[in-house]
Parts: sequence; structure tokens; C-alpha cells
Amino acid sequence: MLGCLEKRKELAAQRAAQEEERRQLMLKLHLETFGRPRRQPHELGEGERWWRDHYQWLYEAGYQLRPRYHPEWVASWKTRNLDWTDCEDSMVQLTNPMDATRLSDGRCVAIKRLKISTHPIEVAIAQYFCNEELRTDPTNHTVPTFDVLHPPDEADCALLVMPLLLPYDEPPFETIGEVVEFFRQVFEGLQFMHKNHVAHRDCIGLNIMMDAEILYDEPFHPLRPNRKRDLSGLASRRTRTERPPKYFFIDFGISGHYDASNKDPFEDSIWGGDKSVPEFQHSDEPRNPFPTDVYYLGNMIREDFMTGKVGFDFMAGLVNDMVQDDPSKRPIMDEVVARFEGIRKGLSRSKLRSRVISTEESRFDAVFLGVVHWTRRIGFIMRRIPPVPVL
Repeated sequence: MLGCLEKRKELAAQRAAQEEERRQLMLKLHLETFGRPRRQPHELGEGERWWRDHYQWLYEAGYQLRPRYHPEWVASWKTRNLDWTDCEDSMVQLTNPMDATRLSDGRCVAIKRLKISTHPIEVAIAQYFCNEELRTDPTNHTVPTFDVLHPPDEADCALLVMPLLLPYDEPPFETIGEVVEFFRQVFEGLQFMHKNHVAHRDCIGLNIMMDAEILYDEPFHPLRPNRKRDLSGLASRRTRTERPPKYFFIDFGISGHYDASNKDPFEDSIWGGDKSVPEFQHSDEPRNPFPTDVYYLGNMIREDFMTGKVGFDFMAGLVNDMVQDDPSKRPIMDEVVARFEGIRKGLSRSKLRSRVISTEESRFDAVFLGVVHWTRRIGFIMRRIPPVPVL
């Protein structure tokens, strides 16, 4: 058992290292894409300087940025003779959204800066879904907007204050039951949007995120969620089975809100992040955006769970219908939710407790991860923790 625990710690450390390598690669690609010159870690980039210049105004509005963005910031490693890579204030945010601490309760939030003239509907939709009636609807999985701020020196700028979220698959899913709960939430979330006459128009995996706060025993760093807020060590975290998180749709910049009387709205074709939409391949004629939403969600499941992973064949029939080339043949979200409920009820407890397996696992990793999984699974059974997380 001791050897197993040591191997588990070693694997966790490897995963943390791989995640950090991935983040650094993303930052490098971002800098190369936007052509920003290399700079020293104590130098603020152009986007960072905007937040520095609004530090005091945001503080007075109730939100405190990290020390790096204080107007009088001096790099801590210069005064304390430390390696800059070990210092929290060396962490560079890609500037939008920016993380901050809400002064009223200490909660870490995300602040999205947007240009109103470019995305005029985003603020309106965010506020619409946060009205008293819709905000309390348990099927509402649109990201909550805590506050809308307007910098006094920029009439065309709005700041949306939202919860700090992580990608929906970070940390990775461990069981089929955890993924089934994810499917349930995103299906009912898109159904909720459609019932309220809003088409997302870009509901791909990057625009589905998770409120991971419940998974952690202590606050995690917004840029390195595997570390504590002050980077003093690894952040302790539980599984989704033990502490079910909530998933949210984000980014309504190209969404559409339609009159309730318009049952079949038509919009000019607009490309989201998924470039495989069949109806956009050979024609740019106006389309009903609701069936395209269904395609986006079905294709996300096909690409992220049915390709490269084992055990999700039970979704094949529904997903194949959701991604049909002819939009008129795709089920509407009411049908998707109803069919998925039938699928979910037909899954055995053993299936739901089974491990999410990657097709790229080595034989050794498969054996080790299997032992760890079964040890945890037996513990969950003894503690009567259900195989499908319940919010």
C-alpha cells in the first residue's frame, strides 16, 4: 500500500508538471501569435498596464487585483533575493479576463473586459439571464454575472464580473458517472437557453467551464489551479464524485436573443470556434441558429469523449443524430434532454462507477490507475456515495 501511495504521489507530480508545461506552451503560442516582444518578468505588458492604471478605481468599486498590478508594484524577487519563478507576482495573466478578489467576502472572481460596440448583445444577455426569475432557475447554466462596471474614462468599455471558472475538464474526469452528470448539466443548460429564446451560436468545449471552488479544500491560484493561492504548495482537491461542481456556458459575444413569437429565426451564418458545421461549408445563406447549437454540443461530445476514450458508446445514437448534416433532422434540445434521461437510467451502477480510460494509456499506467480507482471506488461504496454526483 505504501508503494501504491508513493506511485500515486509521483503520478500527481507528473501531471502537475505536464499541466505547467502545457500552460507555458500556451503562453508562448499566445505571444508568438500576437507578435508581442519578449520582456523581462518585472515588466508589464500593454494589456497588463491597462489593469494597473485602473487598479485604484477597481479597488474603490470593491475588487482588488493581485499585487503585480498595484500602481507602485516592485517585483518581490528584486527585494527579497528570490528566484522570480518562485514568486506569485511573476505570474502573468493574458489580461482578459483578469482575476481579482472581491473585497466584500474574499472570493476570487474573473473580470471580463469587452468593447460594447463590438459585442453589444453580450452585456444584455448576461444581465437577462441574471434577472430574479431566471437566476434562481436550477436549470440555468449560463455563467452568473455578479456586477457590470463601466470605467469612467472609457464610454465604450464594460467589465463583467463573474465567478472564477476552470475548463470543464480540469482536473480530468475520473468516472463515467462524473461525465454523465456533466452531460446532464450541459444538455439542460442549452435547453434552458433555447426555452428562453437565446441561441449561444458558439457552445463549443472552450465555452463550457466549471465552478471548481467546491473541489478544493483551500483557495487555488487562478493561473495555476494545481497550486495554493500563494504558490506555497500543491492545492488539495477532492473528486467530482465527492463534491459535484456546476458547469456553465460562457461568452455570449455572438449569441442571439429572439422574440418569443419567432419560432424559426434566421440569422446570417457566423463562424464560431468549431469550423466543421455542415451547413456552413458550402453556403452562407441565413440559417436557424438553434439546430447549429445542437450540432456544436453533439460534436463536442463526439470529439472530447467518444474519440480517444473508452466507454462512451452508449452516447453514439444520440450524438449521431445531433451531428447530422441536415439541420432539420437534428433533435431539438427538449428531445435531447428526454432521450438522454432514458440513456442515463439504463446505465448500471457498475458502469457509472467505472473509470474514464484513455486509449493512449500505457499498460503499466492502466494497471496502476485501475488499482487506485478500485481502491477509491470501494471507499465510495462503503460511504454510500452515489456513482452519479448529485448537486
